[in-house]
Amino acid sequence: MTTTLVYGLAVAGQAVATELISRGEKVILVDDLQTDSNSEFALSFKSKISFKPTVSELRDLLQQSDRVVPSPGIAEGHQLFESSRRLQKPVMSEIELAYQFEQQSSSSRPMVAVTGTDGKTTTTLMAAEMLNSAGIKSLAVGNTETPLIAALRSDAQAFAVECSSFRLALTQTFRTKASVWLNLAPDHLDWHSSLETYTSAKAKIWAQLLPSDVAVVPVRDESITKFATKSGARVVSFGQDSGDYHAANGVLTCPDGEILHRSEMARSLPHDVTNALAAAAITIESGLANCDQVAQALRSFVNAPHRIEFVAESAGVQWFNDSKATSPHATSVALKSFNAIVLIAGGKNKGLDLTEMASHSESIKAVVAIGNAAQEIAAAFSGVCEVRLADSMHDAVRCADQLAAAGDVVLLSPGCTSYDWYKNYGERGIDFKNEVNALINTKQEKNRK
Repeated sequence: MTTTLVYGLAVAGQAVATELISRGEKVILVDDLQTDSNSEFALSFKSKISFKPTVSELRDLLQQSDRVVPSPGIAEGHQLFESSRRLQKPVMSEIELAYQFEQQSSSSRPMVAVTGTDGKTTTTLMAAEMLNSAGIKSLAVGNTETPLIAALRSDAQAFAVECSSFRLALTQTFRTKASVWLNLAPDHLDWHSSLETYTSAKAKIWAQLLPSDVAVVPVRDESITKFATKSGARVVSFGQDSGDYHAANGVLTCPDGEILHRSEMARSLPHDVTNALAAAAITIESGLANCDQVAQALRSFVNAPHRIEFVAESAGVQWFNDSKATSPHATSVALKSFNAIVLIAGGKNKGLDLTEMASHSESIKAVVAIGNAAQEIAAAFSGVCEVRLADSMHDAVRCADQLAAAGDVVLLSPGCTSYDWYKNYGERGIDFKNEVNALINTKQEKNRK
């Protein structure tokens, strides 16, 4: 019987353990955090669980194991990796294990894959919607709310897999017929030891490609294209104005012809268009969808929450929630979408240079700095625009309201993680929306009196 050490029991870890146990395998459960949830999960399977083991304790656990599957949140500098290497224990990510299980099936299902610094989830969701429009029941999995391994027992006929660097770093055989690397910018340097290891992890999306496979790249991005070319696969490009998939004159176009005009899309901000082109490329080039089916999906596609999500408009000011923007690069993308912005930014920095956000000064009217990185945000925008500090989301929203005038956009796009004030970016985004709606309701009540 195979024994797997599952380290980390968040969503992915629990999904891995559940699948392994259902296959009759033995698991050893380990986590650095002792929580009721972790303890209850172990108890539900009558499994023992170890919390934050010492080096010697971890070594003993590894000696009892045949392989190791760490949670995506276990950073590459964690003692687990060095200890596993010393004991020559194979280490793999959730998507690698799931992929191996799927390939062992008598009827393995097709997959397309997406990686990049920003836009992964949106592009993955778009791709799944395009496959569904093609009559192929599909799920968006991986770094989404549903790990790939949790979807193996579903009735899905295909998968669109969102591949984070955490998951890709520990793959050995994972490959898909068509895959895209959207963009590359510094990120997750609190997890990766360097930008080089982050980039190398991303590049593993193409490490196993065959000449018949397709690698989709952003046009004119030489740093990404060189990895695609090295893979030996067929290379296809996408871009706003040029590339094999492009949107010149507002029409999304591919080698097979026109897809649709951007005005037909449910939302068509600049990054919506490039994400749509990337999703179209992997679904069409894989042979799983055609232009008409892609167009049908894009006409109805509504993005997941917290991604430049419209919240409300009051007194000519529009409020948008972009809490998912946890890196300066992601915030920079959002800043290109509007002209006169009061930006709410900050949180817990991931060791990144926050000054990138200030390079879009032409669109920024004022900044409200929040969270642990408030002083870093203030320093980044010093001399660029007015900056105010807020100690809570309540204060931040009211401060932004004072700074905004009719025609402006108030944009929560933090450029940092949420782990100083919140459990996750979703909780942060919900708090922002609640505070915005409360502010508007208070104003409306006053106007009625």
